[in-house]
Amino acid sequence: QVQLVESGGGLVQAGGSLRLSCAASGRTFSSTGMGWFRQAPGKEREFVAGISRGGRSTAYGDSAKGRFTISKDNAKNTVYLQMNSLKPEDTAVYYCATQDPYRSSTYTLTEKGTYDYWGQGTQVTVSS
Repeated sequence: QVQLVESGGGLVQAGGSLRLSCAASGRTFSSTGMGWFRQAPGKEREFVAGISRGGRSTAYGDSAKGRFTISKDNAKNTVYLQMNSLKPEDTAVYYCATQDPYRSSTYTLTEKGTYDYWGQGTQVTVSS
């Protein structure tokens, strides 16, 4: 059974940084892409960042470009999201997800429907 456990969320002031981690088990980490999504109250879950199975390709949502960096350590089965220059509008629950290996490619990293397992989420709150 695939399990994803996020950590690293919390309260931070605007302009600050946080690093989220997601530890995965139950799936060969290098076999598929990984992604981060977020959901604010009253809004749909949106794509934040994704990384390909080998780690050489990444994709970012418009809100993350230039401020967030996704990375993965296949040996540790862990994916990270470094978030810098945080803004109050980044406040949300952040979810880690793993792609269905049969639908995983560089071109589908942004597609929410290609992710088949999700973590429970970690709250990020940015104060102004």
